[in-house]
Amino acid sequence: MRIAIFGSGGVGGYFGGRLALAGNDVMFIARGEHLKALRATGLHVESINGDFTVLSVLATDDPAQAQNVDVVILGVKAWQVSDAAHAMKPIIGADTFVLPRQNGVEAFEQLSAVLGGEHVLGGLCKIVSYVVEPGHIRHAGFEPSVAFGEWDNHASDRVTALRETFTQAGVETRVPDDIQAAVWNKSFSSPASAACAP
Repeated sequence: MRIAIFGSGGVGGYFGGRLALAGNDVMFIARGEHLKALRATGLHVESINGDFTVLSVLATDDPAQAQNVDVVILGVKAWQVSDAAHAMKPIIGADTFVLPRQNGVEAFEQLSAVLGGEHVLGGLCKIVSYVVEPGHIRHAGFEPSVAFGEWDNHASDRVTALRETFTQAGVETRVPDDIQAAVWNKSFSSPASAACAP
């Protein structure tokens, strides 16, 4: 698949790295020193499941350069979703769709308001990862996993294709029977998990 990672920090960078390592055409949208490092020395991921490096990285700070992508994986913070939706408009083609990984239903609603609901999946992920230094990400906790689906839970070719793409990249992947319920459950459980963490 042709994939854009919009927000290439700890979460977006990890999953984007896995997808790139599996042979997908991945464009990382990043900025500042992180962008410079990705272009100069690649993406280095230190992981509890085994370290890996993507030496040849396509990276830009201009979303318009990520043309003809099948899916945009949104890796920005929750409060940045609305701005990101406006910034990614130039790369949303007729068949392009967006996979948010933020907790809560707000991401789907905010993206849909700008891009149209037909271009957005419901989604969530599970991972603890962060940028150690530019170009260097550390995966420190949890077995990385993603879950996603059409907001009305109908079966679709694009969900099937994305599930196969993540699975082939070695990422635990599921399509819940009810993606809205799964997103709400993650939204409610995340604060409790943080409070119970050592």
